[in-house]
Amino acid sequence: MTNNVTEFPKRDDVDIEAAQAYFDDLIDRDLRIEPADWMPDAYRKTLTRQVSQHAHSEIIGMQPEANWILRAPSLKRKAILIAKVQDEAGHGLYLYSAAETLGTPRDELNQQLLDGKAKYSSIFNYPARTWADMGAIGWLVDGAAIQNQVPLCRTSYGPYSRAMVRICKEESFHQRQGWEILYTLAQGTPEQKQMAQDAINRFYGPALQMFGPPDAESPNSKQSMAWKIKRFSNDELRQRFVDMIVPQCEALGLELPDPDLKWNEERGHYDFGELDWDEFFAVIKGHGPCNAQRMARRREAHDNGAWVREAAAAYAEKQAAEADTAVA
Repeated sequence: MTNNVTEFPKRDDVDIEAAQAYFDDLIDRDLRIEPADWMPDAYRKTLTRQVSQHAHSEIIGMQPEANWILRAPSLKRKAILIAKVQDEAGHGLYLYSAAETLGTPRDELNQQLLDGKAKYSSIFNYPARTWADMGAIGWLVDGAAIQNQVPLCRTSYGPYSRAMVRICKEESFHQRQGWEILYTLAQGTPEQKQMAQDAINRFYGPALQMFGPPDAESPNSKQSMAWKIKRFSNDELRQRFVDMIVPQCEALGLELPDPDLKWNEERGHYDFGELDWDEFFAVIKGHGPCNAQRMARRREAHDNGAWVREAAAAYAEKQAAEADTAVA
């Protein structure tokens, strides 16, 4: 997208006041900030944290699903799950690439995760106990991701917004896959239907927590919305998600585990019960059921892949040297 404004000169001795005015103009006109544009340090820092955490979540999120590939109930299910896990790996790569354009090398971003300095989505610290959990993760978790990420296709930072277009299309496939797993189970034996219900019971609350804490306890949300990094608040997105999944759950013939869930005619939305925020913050701080396991597996994979990274770097150096020799 071309910014229809006078291009601001990129110089080391930039006039900060003029640069800020140029940045504000792009934001006000709902245009995109590009890597070469001047941006406030706080904007760069906020985006680096958000995009890298998004990338970390995609990579960590492969673990519970990859663990079910060999145990999926049919060859077709295995193939679909493999495709989904491959998609998640691709999403991580797109997002790391977008984060790098903000000035932090990918190795550094990865090291922040490995050192425990960077966070990822709380939802991936819960175990996938049964095959039905693959359905609940697809329908609820990826459904929440879609609700959160579709507005990011219009986020104010160009590389991030463009990466989200393809990611959201693939996440839509993932949600449909999850719903179909649950629907198949719900139409099966009483035991299979109960398995699907139990999976929904486990993942409903954590899925709603994926949008982040209540707006009153989310100090960064207001500024992110002012910069148009975010388009909706945490609570607005959570409400949209609940309104979307209630009729879908009715179509499944299953129930959402919330006794306070009911339609509010005056508001035109569903009312729903309070979530367990003590649990949410405990998981964020590393005390969830699978925090230690997820990070141990990630560090193990990183160490095991060292030879691949070294070989790729050596090959790149060889190719560069051969190119230099040819030019000479």
